[in-house]
Amino acid sequence: MAGVLFRHGDLIAQWGDVHRSDLTFSVAKTYLALLAGLAFDDGLLPDVHEPVIERCPGIGFEGEHNARITWHHLLQQTSEWEGTCLGIPEQGRPLPLGQSSARRGRGEEGRSAAVGRAGVTLRIQRRAHQSVVAGAAAPMAAPLPEVFGERILAPTQCMDPFQWEGYDQGWTDVGGKRMLSVPGGSHWGGGVSISAMDQARIGLMLMQQGRFEGRDVLSSQWIARMQQPCEVAPFYGYLVWLNQTGQLFPAAPRSSWFAIGAGSSLTWIDAELKVVCVLRWIDSAKANDCIARVMNCMDWGQSSIGLVAWGQS
Repeated sequence: MAGVLFRHGDLIAQWGDVHRSDLTFSVAKTYLALLAGLAFDDGLLPDVHEPVIERCPGIGFEGEHNARITWHHLLQQTSEWEGTCLGIPEQGRPLPLGQSSARRGRGEEGRSAAVGRAGVTLRIQRRAHQSVVAGAAAPMAAPLPEVFGERILAPTQCMDPFQWEGYDQGWTDVGGKRMLSVPGGSHWGGGVSISAMDQARIGLMLMQQGRFEGRDVLSSQWIARMQQPCEVAPFYGYLVWLNQTGQLFPAAPRSSWFAIGAGSSLTWIDAELKVVCVLRWIDSAKANDCIARVMNCMDWGQSSIGLVAWGQS
């Protein structure tokens, strides 16, 4: 296990090897949302409600249903994209966001209006990120890991080893340039490996409304969009988890939001408390207990923070 706790930008606790790079699984989805934010800020993704096919023809969004899928649907994981990706049919993936398996909402707005059986890994792992590559990051003329390194990791002063591995069958052509399409998770290998400390630095940037050490990394407008609750799953935003109803983690304030991956790996962000906390390799069933302990070990009413020794219990 490893973790770090920042308050008001100061490191006040750490445990384990915080500089060891580990797979972070679905936290990679949140990093896709940051890349989409860069495209939005650069004017390359001006309308999140635009159908993906309008900007990215020929990458699997053809057909009556798929043609109605927008960037907004992909970022909220409500697209219900249909097809075969990386040789695997979308029907084979688990259910997202705790929803039932019944497909719903087959009205004029399409099944994208409901979560249903969305096939998270396939629809996000390749289609969301491939769409960002082809439609948004393509004018940057670089693969997503390179863009992420230059535009997110470097300005947030991340220094530990970082990898974003793709799959052998994930190569794609973008503007005549061959690029490896990287996944938003770690099924079948691949995915993002990053340290707890660097995850926390990215979290600090998000807590500070897109700024880090006086430098603009992402716009506050995009970060606000990331925290807008999904209509059919109000505990979810743009590839992040929200606690606005208190449903996700009762011990955390409702102002808290999270990047969450299997393992379990949590990046906890709260701008009101000025807190960023990274918890890695904890028992997912005890995540709320860990959050409660962080809340209980700090004196929120004082400018100086008192911490109990993390290993006492």
